[in-house]
This record gives sequence, C-alpha cells and structure tokens, in this order.
Amino acid sequence: MKGNYYLGDGKFEMRPLPQRPLGPGEVLIKVEACGICGTDVHIYHGSKGSAEVHPPVVLGHELAGQVVEVGGGVDRVAVGDHVTVDPNIYCGKCRFCRMGKKQMCQDLRAIGVTQNGGFADYCYVPQEQCYRLASQVPYRWGAMTEPVACCLHGMDRAGVRQGDTVCILGGGAIGLIMLQLAQLAGAAQVVLSEPVEQRRELALSLGASAVVDPGREDLGQRLEELLGAAGAGVVIECVGGVAAATQAVSAAARGGTVLLFGVPKSGTSVQLNLDDIFQKELKVMGSKINPDTHGRAAALINGGKLRLEPLITHSYPVERLEEGIQKQMADDSIKVVIEGCGI
Repeated sequence: MKGNYYLGDGKFEMRPLPQRPLGPGEVLIKVEACGICGTDVHIYHGSKGSAEVHPPVVLGHELAGQVVEVGGGVDRVAVGDHVTVDPNIYCGKCRFCRMGKKQMCQDLRAIGVTQNGGFADYCYVPQEQCYRLASQVPYRWGAMTEPVACCLHGMDRAGVRQGDTVCILGGGAIGLIMLQLAQLAGAAQVVLSEPVEQRRELALSLGASAVVDPGREDLGQRLEELLGAAGAGVVIECVGGVAAATQAVSAAARGGTVLLFGVPKSGTSVQLNLDDIFQKELKVMGSKINPDTHGRAAALINGGKLRLEPLITHSYPVERLEEGIQKQMADDSIKVVIEGCGI
C-alpha cells in the first residue's frame, strides 16, 4: 500500500501507507479514480481546504473505488461493491450540526483533507460515507459525485425553478455541472460566460442556450439581447475571482439571486456595488460543501442524468499527481482525474 503524501510548500512524495486492522463500521476501499479539485489546487498553494490541512497527509477527496474488506458491524456495503465516498464527516454535536447546518460544523473532518484520502491505492473509510455506484458506471464518473453533490447544494441555495433564466460565470467542471443541473431543474434559458473557446463549445454541446466571451463581449448587453430583459433571474458564479463576483451582481435581474459558488483564494475580498444590490433587491449568497446531497448526486449519476465524460479532459497515475495538479490549473483542461490508483 502506498500514497502520494502532501508535505506542504507544494511538495509531494510517494510513501508507504500504514496498514492497520479495520475498526467497527469501517471499510477498506481500493481506489480506482480520484478527481483533482480546485480545493486541492488551493491547498497546493498554501490555503486550507474545507478544514485545516496538517501535512504530511494524502489528499484526494473526490474518490471512487471498490470495497475490498469490511470491519465488524458493516451492513451498508459489502466486499465487491463499487462505491463513491462523501468525504465530509460531521461531529453531530456542535450547535451548527444540531441546527441542521452541518456544513458549518465546528469539528469538521474530511477524508483527503484532515485524514488520508484518495491519492493512494487504498483508503480507510467509515461505511456511512459510502454510496453505491451502479456496476456500469465508470469509476472516473463516480469520482465526480462529490463535485456534483456540492453543486446540488448550491442549486438548492439558489432555488432555480422551472422557467427561470440562469447565467453561469465560468465554464470549468463546476460551471458545466451547474449548467446541466439548471437544465434538469427546468430553467428556460441557461447562458454561460467563459473566456476559453474550448469550454464555450463544450457548453453549447451540453445544451447551453448561448455562450458569451467576456473578454470580447459585454455580458450585460448580451444577456439583454438573449433574454429579452436586463439580467438573469439567477446568476451562478463558478470562478472564485474578484472580477467574476463583481460581474455576477451586475448580471443579475431585478429581484434576482446571485450565488457566489466559486472557491476563492484565502483572504480574497471584493468591492460590490451596494446600490446595485439595494436597487435590484438582490439575494447574494454563498455555498459550502455538500450537506446531505451526496446520495442525490450518486442517484443522478447512476441514473445517467448527467454527461460527465466530456468534462474529464486528462488523467494521470498517482505517481504523477503534481503534474496533474499543474494541468488542472491550465486553460486546456476542464477536469483532471487520477486513475488506476489501486493498481
């Protein structure tokens, strides 16, 4: 057993993974695929993830694989099951957990963040974190369950309804998942703004009503031309940058909703037009991780409701993890997956 340990300061090293007996309710998963997330990129650059990172640790929180061993009392999964893993483990005791806001848990633990995760050939996981994948679902799609689950929480927050007009800023993996979820929610028109041509073309192939190049076109003007009104009813920002957050507010229609979904660099601040928010009576909100949405995400993937293969542009073996992280930051990638971890 081995894992690619993050040592801090942008450094990784392949090391033996400690073997131990399984505890009650615990399973051992042979990792077959693990996605590289924007959060992994932030950690690589020294920021924290959903919780504080303390190297050395094996990152990788978007994992899927096969159950190869089970501990005592395990009754939710069995050896041989294909599973996807919800990485976030909540204490259930703090005031936020008891208020039904577990994503704000004061003692949040996360597989691949605070404890060893999926950039390894095997991973120890509590059975409660496992969700079955249909046998015909490729593991690389299963590794997309966690980002889909996070997007579902964002969609729940934004409240997209049948007939809504939606504008998505950013055509990376998250923006393209949001595009498909908005369509499933019944949005009448979904416009995606993205400077990279490859991503705009993919958005159109996935059913976007229209795409906008924000480097060459005025987004507000294009939305009015496309939607027949000033702004979109729901704007979902999937970039995590200052310019996109500012643009999201200006792109929203009167009475609209702005979801700032993109994960920003730690310490990022933005100056918003407060008069714009007041005059248009906007709802501006954030979204964090995936409370109680992982099962729904797995159901959508098992049911074939999402097109995920076109989003996966590159794959690497676990030994080339750092190269994969560098590729995830490049414009010619959308989603990078570490595959064959368990080989």
